[in-house]
Amino acid sequence: MPCEHCMKKTERSDDEKRKLINRLSRIEGQIRGIRQMVENDAYCVDILTQSAAAKSAFNAFNKELLRRHVAGCVARDLKSGDEEVIDELMDIVAKLMK
Repeated sequence: MPCEHCMKKTERSDDEKRKLINRLSRIEGQIRGIRQMVENDAYCVDILTQSAAAKSAFNAFNKELLRRHVAGCVARDLKSGDEEVIDELMDIVAKLMK
């Protein structure tokens, strides 16, 4: 049986989806580039530099998604009286901060 959170969905505009998917596509490209660097025996510092850039890009993706979540989902749920969303938000923020 799926958990309660797994049954939730977030409606996104086509523009929002496009922007998020574009960010993920760029991150995918960075990861493929890092893999190729490893396969080609690139210098460790060069690989680590690219890894740091990919991590930064992924963090930017998470920040944007979190901003949209708070402004949309969390605000909506709080207005409807669902205060459990605060615990959910704090749990995901804790995971992101690890």
